[in-house]
Amino acid sequence: MAEQSSSTAPDLLKRNLDEREGEGETTENGPKQIRPVIGINFCEYTPLVWRAAEVKAARERGIIGSLVGSLARQPRQNCRLGRPLELTEEEGRLLVEIGEAVRIPPIDPQVEAGEVDRERVDQYHADLEGTFEEQKALALEDRKACLLRVMSEKQNAAPSDSSLLSRLDDLQRSFSFPRAAMTVQLCTASAGLQYGPEERDFLSASPSVPRERGSETRFLVFRDLRQRGFCLTSAGKFGGDFLVYPGDPLCFHAHFIAVCLDLDECLPVSDVLTVARLGSNVKKTVLLCSPAEEEVLYTSLQWSGMI
Repeated sequence: MAEQSSSTAPDLLKRNLDEREGEGETTENGPKQIRPVIGINFCEYTPLVWRAAEVKAARERGIIGSLVGSLARQPRQNCRLGRPLELTEEEGRLLVEIGEAVRIPPIDPQVEAGEVDRERVDQYHADLEGTFEEQKALALEDRKACLLRVMSEKQNAAPSDSSLLSRLDDLQRSFSFPRAAMTVQLCTASAGLQYGPEERDFLSASPSVPRERGSETRFLVFRDLRQRGFCLTSAGKFGGDFLVYPGDPLCFHAHFIAVCLDLDECLPVSDVLTVARLGSNVKKTVLLCSPAEEEVLYTSLQWSGMI
């Protein structure tokens, strides 16, 4: 993810805004197509895409990724996940290289916490206070309704006005709604407002992303296969580097398991037999992919049984 395109982050973001302002314009071939620049945020070294429009744009560009966020209405399950979209190193690096994405920097660390868009911070706290008062009023009304229901069930009839008013007055005076019980909306688009000076300084340092051995080989293979029109996802559970699909993984099964190797790398015969047999069991062809000087060389392996 360390390589950058010739366009700077502000330039790409400005292009994104210009394109959105031009939404609705028409050309000779019909409505103008809007292609938003994809903003890539980082959690340590993991590239993430948060905005729904950018997740959709990444999908349209053949970048699959994997959703890793929990659903607000069903947080205690992992069968269906939501944003953010986690990208692999190769996916994020390719988007930046072709100028379709930009790394979103944190808030300027040189600006003190008290000076960072003071107006927005004050508005945020005012909204929190308003939300607290609203939730407190709703909780009190719910408690009153519960009290009325219990009194009616105990007396098998509507309670007298005097006793009801007395109990409601007592509830009004003694009711308390702790701030810890308040539901808070997390504004992920403005998460940088919550960073202190030390955190912003650390995030803005842009440390070089540690590269695993063979990461450059995998990126070259990934880029070549994407240029050929294939879609790729991780193939860790299949013993390879990438699963290669002829189209969107929602519409097609993977045809190949890509194993990325340097051109001069030695591979034991036992490993060749193992990966070929695995590919046969899952009905996929194994591709040994080795980048050369100007192209990527591919060797397909298929298990045909013992002679």
